[in-house]
Amino acid sequence: LQSVRSYGCDMVEIGCGGFIGKRHCDPAALITDDAALAKFRDAIASAGLTISALSCHMNALHPDEAISLVHRRDFRDTVRLAGKLGVKRIVTFAGCPGDSDQAKYPNWVTCPWPDYFSELVTWQWEQKVIPFWREEVKFAEEHGIYKICLEMHPGDVVHSPEKLLRLRDAVGPTIGCNFDPSHLFWQGIDPITAVRMLGDVIYHVHAKDSKVDPQIVNRVGVLDTKPYADELHRAWIFRTVGYGHGLEFWKAFVSELRLIGYDDVLSIEHEDGLFSGGEGMAKAAETLKQVMPHQPRGKMWWD
Repeated sequence: LQSVRSYGCDMVEIGCGGFIGKRHCDPAALITDDAALAKFRDAIASAGLTISALSCHMNALHPDEAISLVHRRDFRDTVRLAGKLGVKRIVTFAGCPGDSDQAKYPNWVTCPWPDYFSELVTWQWEQKVIPFWREEVKFAEEHGIYKICLEMHPGDVVHSPEKLLRLRDAVGPTIGCNFDPSHLFWQGIDPITAVRMLGDVIYHVHAKDSKVDPQIVNRVGVLDTKPYADELHRAWIFRTVGYGHGLEFWKAFVSELRLIGYDDVLSIEHEDGLFSGGEGMAKAAETLKQVMPHQPRGKMWWD
């Protein structure tokens, strides 16, 4: 927490299980131990920070129950903890089911034909995705949480603004967006256009960049399954804020967010293998300080 504060940050997003694990926060332990919960809350306050969101990046739709049941339990414990802490936002993934009730692995469909692909997508959404999220939204609302912030991520059924809005239309406005531009760049989605499309559906924002390598994309495309660590040969890699796209983009991005009424946290997510965590954080914070508005909007006296 002191390290986060040293970069000039005012808020912190804390992982609570799922894929990320519970190194910094075990919600199941905190919701059953008032003393531990008080110590946790005091540690954050004494560092001069508040919590922007609790995150539980998960796939509770995974066909293997050894994964899905654990992730669902982590998500529900995160919701319970948020209710106790007064945190209003949960950041997570929508998930991805398999291709049947007997499947062993998720199945992420990328094309409509042959027809069995379209039939599979319909089955996934109607039989798995929508029923699951109707239940989880009800559970969250019962605990006072009305902002579930889904991150649009590759391999997930909600990987684009269109898919996010489809799920929101089906289950209600508690479903919103954790907007991370890094996942949109490589899909060919313009983040500025996406911000305008989503508007007040954006509940939380990640500050993370990515860099597409046209030399590789021109040969193999963007659906790249090589390991993230094979940076020299990948079609795209994650970058620190400002190292995939310069100040011009980030100025336009924060301006577009303010235009649609979002004047809230930018949560730095470091996944840049070319920098250490500390240096990546510092450079991201430096960039954001240059482009973020630091005062309330003034009166438009010239209008």
